[in-house]
Amino acid sequence: MSFELKIRGDYAILAGPARLNMVSAPKLRTAVAEALRAGHRRLVLDLVATEFMDSTGLGALVACLREARETGGDFRIANAGTQVQMVFELAGMDRLLRAYPSVDAAYGNP
Repeated sequence: MSFELKIRGDYAILAGPARLNMVSAPKLRTAVAEALRAGHRRLVLDLVATEFMDSTGLGALVACLREARETGGDFRIANAGTQVQMVFELAGMDRLLRAYPSVDAAYGNP
């Protein structure tokens, strides 16, 4: 599994996996670290295809946000489905990991 990176304007988009769990979470963290090293400071993780996320996936998202901010960047979530939103809310992370309704909305493009 690899995370496809697309550049749109001044931000980069990573396509999320079908399952964000203990198998895919480390790969996400690696993909975000590589994007940051490549100079992409504004990242969006598009979760349109993600049907399931567990606590390991949630931890990876928090780690990605922290790493992006430590390098002067930002990490945003787009197209989170019902199950992912529920995990955010149950963990009390919905304010920290705000999910935008679309990739474009994540960086203010309606």
